[in-house]
Amino acid sequence: MNPAEREELARLLPSPGEPVLPSDRQSLLKDRLMREFTQKSAPVPRRRVVKIAVPLVTAAAVVAVALAATGSGEPGKPVTDQEAVALLNRIATVADAKQTVPVRDDQYVYTRVQGTDWWEAGKEWKYRRTDWQAVDGRREGLATITVLDPSPGGGPFRGGKSTHDMVMSADPNNATYRKLEALPADPEKLYQKIWADTEGQGPTHEEAAMEMIDSMLDRSVLVPDVSAALYRAAAKIPGVTVVEDAQDAAGRHGIGLTFQDSDDLDTWVFDKTSLDYLGTDETALLGIGVVDKVGEHPSS
Repeated sequence: MNPAEREELARLLPSPGEPVLPSDRQSLLKDRLMREFTQKSAPVPRRRVVKIAVPLVTAAAVVAVALAATGSGEPGKPVTDQEAVALLNRIATVADAKQTVPVRDDQYVYTRVQGTDWWEAGKEWKYRRTDWQAVDGRREGLATITVLDPSPGGGPFRGGKSTHDMVMSADPNNATYRKLEALPADPEKLYQKIWADTEGQGPTHEEAAMEMIDSMLDRSVLVPDVSAALYRAAAKIPGVTVVEDAQDAAGRHGIGLTFQDSDDLDTWVFDKTSLDYLGTDETALLGIGVVDKVGEHPSS
């Protein structure tokens, strides 16, 4: 603190023997302390707060407010939101109660999603995508992309079409159903694996871990114990907050979970009544199941 600041604070302090500060001076002092305490470029050590001779109750109140704002007293660090932790654990309980469906290696995982970030012909398009991925990744699959808002001149694909098929190469090293199924169903072990696998990534380690979990949520619906473990692992990562009225990419409303103020991570959306996973604000999950061949749709 420079001499001018010390002089200003000295003027705000009570005269000797004065038991409490007037309310207007308490407010001014609180503002000054909060600015000092939360300044990211030059954090104020906690001992500076202790040195200032203000009434004990006032000092404690200021410190409590500051700690509540930062969670751990460290500016910029993600905060553990107990409401989000409770919601994630409730969602995990619902997911864990679902029945596991037996899946054969010769089958395909079917997913159908809707989003708004398909880039084609220099433009962002609203789209639906249906995938058929081999359960073990050892056979070719298929992805069909359909643009939902083609221009008057036609769609963005070759020949003005609004639908495009992509062959998915056979590769057992891809993120297949079998790899997802093999993940630890113990939340602590899964958290440790995710945390280790995302070390050094980011912008922050927490965001990298949440992004990895996010990438598995759609298909994990088919593996209830892993799905539950993913949500409980997410509950161990500080920075997750509740969004009371979230909306997925298909326009469905629900309760949401997001990571702090990050613009890079999706908001997860769940049905407010059933707590079933609906998808995210970027990609809505419209359908998922297991089928016997490419082009087939689940019966339910």
